[in-house]
Amino acid sequence: MTKLEARQRTEKLKALINHYRYLYHVLDKTEISEGILDSLKKELFDLEQKFPDLVTPDSPTQRIGGKPLEKFSKVRHAKPMLSFNDAFSKEDMEDWLERNRKLLPETEKERINFYCEPKLDGLAIELVYQKEILKTGSTRGDGVWGEDVTQSLRTIESLPLRLRRLKDVLEGLNKEGLPEIAGVVKKKGLAEVIVRGEAIIRTKDFLKINREQVKKGLSLYANPRNLAAGSVRQLDPRVTAGRSLDVNVYELVSDLGQKTHEEEHKILKILGFKTNNKYSKFCKNLEEVVSFRESWLKNREQLPYEIDGIVVVINEDSIFEKLGIAGKAPRGAIAFKFPLRQATTVVEDVIFQVGRTGAITPVAILKPVQVGGVTISRATLHNEDEVRRLGLKVGDTVVVGRAGDVIPDVLEVLPELRTGRERTFRFPDKCPSCRTELVKPDAEVVWRCQDPNCFARTRRWFSHFVSRGAFDIQGLGPRIIDKLLSADLIGDPADLFSLKEGDVLSGRGLSRGKPKALISGFAEKSAKNLIEAIQAKKEIDLPRFIFALGIRNAGEETVQDLAERFGNLENLKKATLSDLQNIYDIGPIVAKSIYEYFQDKKNLAFLAKLKRAGIVIQNTKYQIPDTRLKNLTFVLTGNLKAMTREEAKQKIRDLGGKISESVSKNTDFLVIGENPGSKLEKAEKLKVKVITEAEFLKILK
Repeated sequence: MTKLEARQRTEKLKALINHYRYLYHVLDKTEISEGILDSLKKELFDLEQKFPDLVTPDSPTQRIGGKPLEKFSKVRHAKPMLSFNDAFSKEDMEDWLERNRKLLPETEKERINFYCEPKLDGLAIELVYQKEILKTGSTRGDGVWGEDVTQSLRTIESLPLRLRRLKDVLEGLNKEGLPEIAGVVKKKGLAEVIVRGEAIIRTKDFLKINREQVKKGLSLYANPRNLAAGSVRQLDPRVTAGRSLDVNVYELVSDLGQKTHEEEHKILKILGFKTNNKYSKFCKNLEEVVSFRESWLKNREQLPYEIDGIVVVINEDSIFEKLGIAGKAPRGAIAFKFPLRQATTVVEDVIFQVGRTGAITPVAILKPVQVGGVTISRATLHNEDEVRRLGLKVGDTVVVGRAGDVIPDVLEVLPELRTGRERTFRFPDKCPSCRTELVKPDAEVVWRCQDPNCFARTRRWFSHFVSRGAFDIQGLGPRIIDKLLSADLIGDPADLFSLKEGDVLSGRGLSRGKPKALISGFAEKSAKNLIEAIQAKKEIDLPRFIFALGIRNAGEETVQDLAERFGNLENLKKATLSDLQNIYDIGPIVAKSIYEYFQDKKNLAFLAKLKRAGIVIQNTKYQIPDTRLKNLTFVLTGNLKAMTREEAKQKIRDLGGKISESVSKNTDFLVIGENPGSKLEKAEKLKVKVITEAEFLKILK
């Protein structure tokens, strides 16, 4: 082959490879197999090796090249790269719109509409193309100066090293119904095109990379955004190439005749960039904007990448430019964020709650803050050791989060924000409710009240007994329980099943049998509903009954094991300590708690009282129809998409598997959902197998 023939062949190969890149990454079309594409790239590579002077910067073979950099050089942006101000509610958006309307004449106020797109959670970048070839790629930096990361960005397959040829661009613009823009582009050409977008990592690639980290015994990456940013800022482009990065472009900085932000998106796609056009929408008013955001809040898991809200841009460019800039943000655009999963707030006080087993739990009283769409005003501090670890003081600014859990946690203290007015607090040495001396056994981290008649313990006992996992009595919440206890209508949960409407209405107490004051808030209808709800729950299956008893250390999984092993309550009452210790996943401490419960005469009297009250226990022995997960222990962390965590647990039990709430060396699988917590780090240290929700669902099939 002559050099002329080789030049002609390489040009055709580059054009064809770029065409297939455009189809795959921009149009989501696949017309040839990956093997054929690799074959075309191999032929091009071989020709360039034979004729080195035919190598050009836009060649698909030149995505990875050059020696590792010693440091990044600085690049000045054509115009400042701005960030967005945030909104979290419809009211925030209304305020933003009203502020902008005040700056505009009446004629332009009426022309305001919006273009909305998912807000990518990656690293903002700017790309400069000269004569259709990628010249520079840079980070945002301080908004004026960024870092030159061209070598790293060139390794990303979805990023074009060369724009589509002018004739293809003109054809695409006319086909899209943009003839005026086609006229501008034809006249100006594509001498210099500047665009901006985001370097991201798709969710599936992020999970894959973390699975590889686990296999290698290395630390896990915290989130896709940090991994994307760290990957782009690698001095060695070969490292970046191994990270499966993606690029999504959303802003056309150069003037190619566009008049709206929506037109920018169309032009970018025609130029050859991957955009999120199919996930974006033109909205004619704020109501449509709010609806668009709510839609993605519910369906964000359908996107191939993570988002933390939507970007709302005033669509008409002339109005957008007229509004100008406030600080480092454009007035004409805003990030309409999803509810935060973590937030900062101030600890206003610390109180101590008494649990049904006497456990004393410190609780932080917070300045109300929105976390995950819910306003929270308190968060658990777990125990004294956790308070010491945090170094918490009343008045501290703290990070609170839910991280897939129902009860908010204090995750971190920010001591650098202290003013000197914060105050220390100490754990009580007496029960906050009954003033009994607290005790803490050597092997435990929890202080406990030992008085079985403590009012706070009794109240918690009732709440547990009627909870969803136990007798599940609807409408009998803490407020009603307090009223019944205060009116002396109940002494233990068995008394609930002997209540009559007249007792509740008259307030006749147990101790003296004389009428007392009416219970505030109870009318005849509400009393009738309460008694009917209680009586409807007299029949209960064995696992729920055992759980309702509130045996110390016996959680939902343990009671399932007990039901499977003993089949009925009488067998369980007769079980020896050895019988209990021989059950899989029940250790000596748990076994001792269960054994001692059924040796206590007061507890046996309570069981007899429940029987007299008409409680019927369904003693059908727990059956496992499918044992494919037998002897396998699962731990769940994060938010699952396909089902609730309780549904996932039940499916595991139905297949003979075990559930544990904490990761240990006995854990077989850690199932990770969205926003996994510290369990993921522990699994990594113990080399426990980590699986995604998708992999978990395959196991269940």
